[in-house]
Amino acid sequence: MLNLLSDSFTREKGEGSAQQDLELGIRGSDEPGLEGFFEKVKEIEKLIDKLTQLLRNLQEENEESKVVTKASTMKEIKQRMEKDINEVMKIARLAKSKLEDLDKDNDANRQKPGCGPGSGVDRSRTATTVAVKRKLKERVSDFQTLREQIQLEYRQVVERRVFTVTGEQADEETIDRLIESGDSEQIFKNAIQEQGRGQVLGTIAEIQERHDAVKEIEKKIYELQQLFLDLSVMVEHQGEILNDIETQVHNAGEHLQSGTTALQKAKRLQKNSRKWTCIAIIILLIIVLVVLLSLKPWNWGKK
Repeated sequence: MLNLLSDSFTREKGEGSAQQDLELGIRGSDEPGLEGFFEKVKEIEKLIDKLTQLLRNLQEENEESKVVTKASTMKEIKQRMEKDINEVMKIARLAKSKLEDLDKDNDANRQKPGCGPGSGVDRSRTATTVAVKRKLKERVSDFQTLREQIQLEYRQVVERRVFTVTGEQADEETIDRLIESGDSEQIFKNAIQEQGRGQVLGTIAEIQERHDAVKEIEKKIYELQQLFLDLSVMVEHQGEILNDIETQVHNAGEHLQSGTTALQKAKRLQKNSRKWTCIAIIILLIIVLVVLLSLKPWNWGKK
């Protein structure tokens, strides 16, 4: 597993521009087609912030559990972790429900005049929705990272406990069996006979509490992952649509710029053409005048 203290829950590198988009959008929330939209987005972001805090709590609780050797202390930590992970599931379901409502609102908004697919309003709503979905998707990934971390560290703790009690390094199969079942009494059978049941009972109880906590966390995070299984597909699909729209807008802008440049060039050419036409007429008039002056037709009758 990965390091729980890696601050994976603060992974916001790709969200700077998205956050700017949200801030820009909030300033224009009174525009037609955007009424109430950014308020709904803000509600979802608050739920994501709560998930971030709960993730931090679980990370800290997991770190705390790594040094625990008493069953009573491990049980107390397990109860806190179970409370936090249950809250995670509750908030995650609410966030998904609000996202689904946001998608429905976006679809309905496209039926309004001037708010259809490709319009400025629709691009703003789609970009913001995709950004908040990506943020939630990353948070769900952080919980998956936590799950993997807990699994790895649980294995390491069990290996240490077995070695401490038995004085021997357990093989992979034994550790796997203990992790799967949580039943350590059979594994510590010889130690119980040598040291007495009372000496080993505390370790057995602590391993059982730890096993129960890990299994509960694994189960809930797996449910969380399944809950948002379609989120990745939705984000990628909407991102592609948004990219297509932006590309079309960009191309239209380039075509418009090219047309404007061509018109300006034509106007310059037309202006230059008029200028040279005038010059040619003037030169022609001068030539005619010179010819007339040289021929002096007004004197022909006198001769």
